Amino acid sequence: MGTYLSGITGRGGTAASRLQQIGDSMRRSLPEFENFNLRRLAIAGLVAVVGIGNALAQSGDNKSQEQSGKPAANSAEAPKDGQHKIDQFAEAAQAINGPAGNPECVWLGRRVVQLVWVDDLDTAFRHLDLYDRFGCPGGHVQAAFRCLTRFAAQIDDKVPNSLRDHVHACWINPGAQPQAVAAAPAQPASAAPPPAPQPPVAPQPSPQPAAK
Repeated sequence: MGTYLSGITGRGGTAASRLQQIGDSMRRSLPEFENFNLRRLAIAGLVAVVGIGNALAQSGDNKSQEQSGKPAANSAEAPKDGQHKIDQFAEAAQAINGPAGNPECVWLGRRVVQLVWVDDLDTAFRHLDLYDRFGCPGGHVQAAFRCLTRFAAQIDDKVPNSLRDHVHACWINPGAQPQAVAAAPAQPASAAPPPAPQPPVAPQPSPQPAAK
């Protein structure tokens, strides 16, 4: 009897140890399974990020290629425009006595005049506030705008920089006047009048025969 019970106990112990081994194996495999899933998710996320990055990069390249013509043209014109501004500042400094000829006053004052002309008053007032803070004379803005109104007929929106050039000219010389319209060319001298027709010659009476 004791031997039988010992055999049962031994078998039970063996079964318990097997169950414990199975449990340990499952516990060891569970983290490995979780790590494997995490690695798969990480790889999938990395692939998605790389794909989005490539798409954005390609889109940026396409846009840059589409706009490549315009920046090239603008980059070629930029030095000319910069030199033109420098020349205008130098011209204003030589032509205007006082702070109105300072570059900051020229830059802001002309903008105020131009913005008022196009009825952008809110932006014009913001520029005018900064213009005043720089100690620039407000009367010069008024005189330049009054000058611009005299050239209204010559400002053409279809002509590039027409308004800007007239604003600069009025800033340099607020007393400028539009040039008078050229006089019409003189009419050529009329040809001498044709000679008056000669009066018709009266017929001479025929001679009478002599009386017998």
